[in-house]
Amino acid sequence: MGKSSTFNIMCAMSVPAENYPFCTIDPNVSRVPVPDERFDWLVDKYKPKSVMPAVLTITDIAGLVKGAAEGQGLGNAFLSHIQAVDGIYHVCRAFSNDDIVHVEGSIEPCRDLDIIHNELRKKDIALIGNKIDGMRRNVERGVGGKEAKAEFDCLEKAHKYMEEGNDVRCGDWSGFEIETLNKYQLLTAKPVIYLVNLSEKDYIRKANKFLPALGEWLKTKNTGDKMIPFSVEFEAKVAEMSPEDRKAYCEKVGVKSAMSRIVRTGYHALNLVHFFTAGEDEVRAWTIKEGTPAPKAAGTIHTDFEKNFIMADVMR
Repeated sequence: MGKSSTFNIMCAMSVPAENYPFCTIDPNVSRVPVPDERFDWLVDKYKPKSVMPAVLTITDIAGLVKGAAEGQGLGNAFLSHIQAVDGIYHVCRAFSNDDIVHVEGSIEPCRDLDIIHNELRKKDIALIGNKIDGMRRNVERGVGGKEAKAEFDCLEKAHKYMEEGNDVRCGDWSGFEIETLNKYQLLTAKPVIYLVNLSEKDYIRKANKFLPALGEWLKTKNTGDKMIPFSVEFEAKVAEMSPEDRKAYCEKVGVKSAMSRIVRTGYHALNLVHFFTAGEDEVRAWTIKEGTPAPKAAGTIHTDFEKNFIMADVMR
């Protein structure tokens, strides 16, 4: 609950955000700058004609309900839209308000998280199960040789692992298995960031009755996924303030906006980093995958930089 409102605040957009299920039908997409003090420093130093920060593309898609894997609600549309993304922000409601409906009729965040995980897992199980059924006869006859057999064995292993109640990203996979599973864009292989939507009161006092149980829930999953408490109510209020008023209000209540942290965490969850080019004409952040070799990183600027790469100096 608060999914589209969160999207609006992150993207400074105004898509529909209403008090009823499935308000969002068609996906909304926006590119959000990734906050970085180093980039701001370079812009302030060079005062360039143009700036190009690192960005994260955010998609707001329809909500998910129990039975989505079998087509309930907007299940099939949701699952096709989410398959196209690289990671998931999961907005989870952790506040009570009789005026705001909940599709399940009560506020139980851990139950809601389990529903989503089960539906995503069911969809992955069905996808891999169908692929296994389609491959079985040819593999048994030796068609495709060792490569086909290795892929088949990998899919059977993943299928069994998910049927035992596990998400793919939690498994211990070889390099070949990772390469094989990546071809199927499995929903439970995507990194997840849990955004726990609190009331403004709970966010300011940094306490909420649901947070301990949610922390234990995440701990038992052992996924390495991040959980960030925030408040749509608070964020919507400060988003409408001037920078001066926002700073004064945040200092008064003792908390600040979580939006920068949410965007940065999403960016790094995808194993993305960036480097800069800077001058009077332009200050630009170039996004690359973490661990990219220096010549290949230089190639994101121009292929000649990769072909004729000599060295990189690192400075503070």
